Amino acid sequence: MRRTSSRPLTKLMIAAAVGVMAAAGMAAPASAAEAARADGPNASAAFQTVTTWVQGNVRIGPSTGYSIAYTVAANQNLTAVCWTEGGTVTANGYTHNKWVYLADERWIWGGLLKGNEVGNVSSRCW
Repeated sequence: MRRTSSRPLTKLMIAAAVGVMAAAGMAAPASAAEAARADGPNASAAFQTVTTWVQGNVRIGPSTGYSIAYTVAANQNLTAVCWTEGGTVTANGYTHNKWVYLADERWIWGGLLKGNEVGNVSSRCW
């Protein structure tokens, strides 16, 4: 009696698995790129959570000369990448030029964040 080969089914299953793995491999870098672009200020930095202490504006660049992207409420958590020096701001009793780059490619003045001048973000943008 001749045994039926399961090789065509095995090959099909392997091909399907390779396709799924390839799709997953392609999706992971795209997700990471959405969080912090490779051409962003510091794409290799570890993300940190920062929290606002007052309502304020998030901008498209590190100065009040840039357009407002959106407004955040007090006690809102944001994902930060790094910080840099930008335009000087005086508000809420503070004056300094420290800005935090967010994972959504926007900037928030550090004076709006809980913690130190940069919301305790450890990585400086390069």
